[in-house]
Amino acid sequence: MRGQPSRCHPIAMFKAFGVGVGMVLLVSGSLLVFAAFDRDSHSASDTLRPFIITMAPVWAVFIAAVVVLLRKPKA
Repeated sequence: MRGQPSRCHPIAMFKAFGVGVGMVLLVSGSLLVFAAFDRDSHSASDTLRPFIITMAPVWAVFIAAVVVLLRKPKA
């Protein structure tokens, strides 16, 4: 209905909460992976190249999952 304030459905709130938790886990995991690569590296390229090769697919899958999860259903 037009003019009515929109209400968040519990499922939508649960999805948003899940995405937030997933984002926190992904960022913390990315920091741990970076620290693991940085521990024994001697140059920036020894750290960044393996980190990007490892984490880029993980971030891509996460972003794709968020897009699929949060898109509005077709009417």
